[in-house]
Amino acid sequence: MSKVKVGMVQMSCTADKQENLDKAIVKVREAAAKGAQIVCLQELFTSLYFCDVEDYDNFDLAEAIPGPSTDALQVVAKELGVVIIASLFEKRAQGLYHNTTAVLDADGSYLGKYRKMHIPDDPAYYEKFYFTPGDLGYKVFQTKFAKIGILICWDQWYPEASRITALMGAEIMFYPTAIGWDTTQDEETNKDQYNAWQTIQRSHSVANGLPVISVNRVGFEQEGRMKFWGGSFATNAQGKLLYLASHDKEETEVVDIDLTQSDYIRKHWPFLRDRRIDSYQPITKRFIDED
Repeated sequence: MSKVKVGMVQMSCTADKQENLDKAIVKVREAAAKGAQIVCLQELFTSLYFCDVEDYDNFDLAEAIPGPSTDALQVVAKELGVVIIASLFEKRAQGLYHNTTAVLDADGSYLGKYRKMHIPDDPAYYEKFYFTPGDLGYKVFQTKFAKIGILICWDQWYPEASRITALMGAEIMFYPTAIGWDTTQDEETNKDQYNAWQTIQRSHSVANGLPVISVNRVGFEQEGRMKFWGGSFATNAQGKLLYLASHDKEETEVVDIDLTQSDYIRKHWPFLRDRRIDSYQPITKRFIDED
């Protein structure tokens, strides 16, 4: 296919897991009605962002993948003929949990999952308490409409992750994410943080000649202390913004992605061709010093 219609669902969540799943399904239907062929949901969309605290009870939110949520979404994917990208809290075994995204093809089949590789441990983002780093490596999935690469939230800061995913043949890069502002911060700090977040992801688009789709949650959580900043966006293969969501509204948008543009961009801006792969061995070091 030369073009694909991508649906992006930016929504707020509640403490009710079933309510969030039901709402996401409604949003997927809205996107499909607008012509979407691939629909991306935000990170951990079945719950509030629970990693603001270290609470053992929150492990009860996890589920197997495949499991109840993927089962429900597979039915919807098959009915609507759409690919669904679903970010979920995975219970792999007793005491072993991951931040994981499942990919469901347009015929309802389960294509597999990607487990988040980079796990933060910041104030209000205590993910290392909950998530084991991914052990599946970087992944691409051949769906009906495109070969897609999936990375998750904190992965978005790492050019190495996007590069490897691009080199595996991804035609579109997707980033389900959950990031926001501490509501005590000043507006200048808020702008700086959001601009850094958008800029790094657009740079992955430029460096790899790939469209990037970043889908963030929105709304106040953590008893009003955190405003998830929305601002979901899509770029073309040169990093140009095709769509930019608001910071405070739920939005379901469908964006046209031209899959042929990557070839044109890579010919005229041949960053992949000019890579000096013979010089990159030091990148595997923690830091380049004498130790």
